[in-house]
Amino acid sequence: KLEGGVSMNKFTITSGAVVLDENKRVLLKKDPYRGWELPGGIVERNENIKNAVVREVKEETGINIDIIGFCGVSQELKGNICNMWWLGTPINGSLKTSSESLEVGFFSVEEALKLIRNDDFKEELLICLDKNNHPFFITF
Repeated sequence: KLEGGVSMNKFTITSGAVVLDENKRVLLKKDPYRGWELPGGIVERNENIKNAVVREVKEETGINIDIIGFCGVSQELKGNICNMWWLGTPINGSLKTSSESLEVGFFSVEEALKLIRNDDFKEELLICLDKNNHPFFITF
């Protein structure tokens, strides 16, 4: 439906990152509700999607990152959410928790896959690490 030329079918856009340190360890945060996951969050009104992930990673983990590539998009059909995925590298900052992250840390890919309980989150991590598949588009 269109109302005043604007679609009433609202999507939420999020921007998340696989941040790898020099030892190829993955930055994770422990959400109070969802458990361990990749950092990221909702893109705010009038905010650039790429800038949003840099802001979210800093807010949730204390780490400033450079974006080194675009990975792809995962769409959550039930929640009407489109997640934009990026590869990042830490440039400075130190690990710190927030209201959105009970714990933060860098983990090997194997450790990360054990810590992350949500199968969709595991799939997003693995597909982001597979540069031969970029850009990807997957739906859940």
